[in-house]
Parts: sequence; C-alpha cells; structure tokens
Amino acid sequence: MYTKLRWGLTIAGLCLYAADIWTDICLALTYYQEEHYLWAGLTLAFILTGMLVSQIFSFAWYWDDMNDFFINPNGKATQAGLSKSGLGALHVFGLGIFTRYYQLLKKGYGVLWNATHFPAEEKRQRHHNLFCMATDLSMLKLFETFLESAPQLLLQVYIVLLGHREATVLNYVSMAFSFLSIAWSLVDYRRCLRRSLPHISEMPSGLPTAVYLLYKLCTITSLILSYSLYLIISAYTTVALTAVWLAMLIWTNILQTEFCSHRGLEILYRAVVGVILTFTFFNVKGQDTKVPMGIYYSIFCIINVSSPILLSVLMPEFNSSTLLAVDIFILCCVFLGLFCLVLYYVLLHPRVKLHDIDEVDGPGEKNNSVRRINTFLQP
Repeated sequence: MYTKLRWGLTIAGLCLYAADIWTDICLALTYYQEEHYLWAGLTLAFILTGMLVSQIFSFAWYWDDMNDFFINPNGKATQAGLSKSGLGALHVFGLGIFTRYYQLLKKGYGVLWNATHFPAEEKRQRHHNLFCMATDLSMLKLFETFLESAPQLLLQVYIVLLGHREATVLNYVSMAFSFLSIAWSLVDYRRCLRRSLPHISEMPSGLPTAVYLLYKLCTITSLILSYSLYLIISAYTTVALTAVWLAMLIWTNILQTEFCSHRGLEILYRAVVGVILTFTFFNVKGQDTKVPMGIYYSIFCIINVSSPILLSVLMPEFNSSTLLAVDIFILCCVFLGLFCLVLYYVLLHPRVKLHDIDEVDGPGEKNNSVRRINTFLQP
C-alpha cells in the first residue's frame, strides 16, 4: 500500500532535490566570483547535464504514455491535464521533475485521504498506479543523481583534498547534500521498483534496507575518494575515467538493453548506464550477475587499494595526516561495503515470487511504466 508515510517522504525527497540543486548553483557562483572558472564551469556542467537528461526522459515517457492504449484508452491529447506543448514548455524550463512530484503528491493525497470512497479492487489499482508513478520519478532521480550529484561530489572532494583554497561551509554543505541525494535515490528507487513489480518480493524495511544502503554508500564513497586521489596524481585521470565510461557503454551495447521505445533514446540510456556503472554496479537486464559482479568488484578492489599506494609513492609531498585518514577510510569502506554486499545477497535479499528474474525483459507488458521498471531491474 502507498502509505501516508510514503507520501510524506515524497515531500522530503522534493525538498532534498531542490536543496541539492540550489547549493550546487550557489557553489558555482562562489567559484566564479573567486575566479576559479574551471571549477565553476564543471559544477554548472554537471547540474545542466543531469537536468537535461532527466527532462528528455521525462518528456519521452509522458509522450509514450499518451500513445499507450492501456494508460490513455480514449486517445486524449493531454497527459496529467497538460497538452504536449504545455508539457514540452515545462520540460524546456527544467520543471519536468517538479511536475511529476506535483502530480504524485496530488494523486497520492486524493487516494490516501479519500480511500473509503473506493471499492477494494479500485483502491488496490490506484495504489499500484501511485507506485508506478513513484518508480518513474525515482528512476529519473537516479539518472540525475549519477549525472550530477556523484560527479559533483567527486569534484568537491578533489578540490578539498587538493588544498588550493580553504574549504568553506558551502563546500561541505554541497558535499553533504550530494551524498544524501545519492543515498536517497538508491534506497527510494530500490524500494519503489520492488513494490511496483508484482512478481518481485517487496524489499523489507529495517535491517535489509540498512545493509543494502550501507553496501552501496561504502562502495560508492570509496570509489569517489579513490578517483579523487588519482586526479591529484594526474589530471589525465579524466581520460582514464572516460575510458572506463566507454567500456561500460560498450558492455551495455553488447547486452542489447531494451529500455526505450526509440533508438535514439536507447543510445542515450546506455550512455547514462555507463556513467552509473562508473560509480556502482547494478543488474542492467535482470539476469544472473554473479560473474559480472565478481569481475566488477575485483577491479573495484584494485582501484581502491592502488590509489593510496600510488599517491604515496609518486607524490610523497602529499603524505599529510588528512590524506592518511582518507587512505584508511577508503580501506574501511571497501571492507565494510563488500561485507554488506555478501551479507545482503546471501541472507537478506528478497526472493522472486512467481518466476525467475531473467524473464523480466520479455514482451507483452501491460503499459509503458511497467515495461520501464521491468527493463531496469537491479539485483
């Protein structure tokens, strides 16, 4: 059931989303005033890239829903009370995500506070539709998080560790909001996804959610810190990161994902997946991932162990107490993250209810929203 608590958490997610963007914009303006034009440009580039991609997918999904018989059986030229041109204008001005938040909160309020007026079957369907809306929104937030918040966090950590300027309160606030955005998007999407799929067991609250969150946050944090150390060693690390992204992009092309209804959007989707895989692992097609996950985290361990060693050997002048603490923190995150990974998937991972996860890419889904969540299933 879509509960009042879930509705309240949606408001909290909206506030966090707005605060994350606002602090990053303020930080970009601060860098510009201090004549750090490169940092200001990169900060703005991350904001605009995440916003642009999420708006493109959001509008495309609205368009698909308008042409979906099960969602729009009467063939109305409007979606959520807006025409195609109206929706287009909102997305051009970057308001697509806010529009989806408004619609989810409005419909959620109508269902939750007028639930007694609905028959049982209609009530169940309305709650399911709310979770599908929430999953679309959380999926868009996930895209934006790894295109904006994760690179932003990497940039701010690099700037602070480099020590070219004294870190301000705004630096730490921006990093905190980026970190919280990553944590929120991971858990929110995970829970919405499993709740909206009838053949997948719902992710339990409490210990399983906490362990999963800890696994993701520790592995992502250690990678971001290791990338920042490599950037301190050499600016050419950006070339290496681009190569990693290209490798992940090639892998998603080999897997032949079928997430979008249009070829151009599918290419963009695979590019976004490549960025996400640069920071964390997930199951792209809902298939058995023991071998790919093993390879991924083997490389993950090499990156995290080698970064502090190379920094101490190649740049001994950076062997300060701060960097020593960072090195220890990286190793602790690696150990704790991998421990939580094993613990979650061995003891706490919800099991499939009706059929194997491998079947989620099959045709015949009832609507675009279900197709989207089925073809973006994480392990």
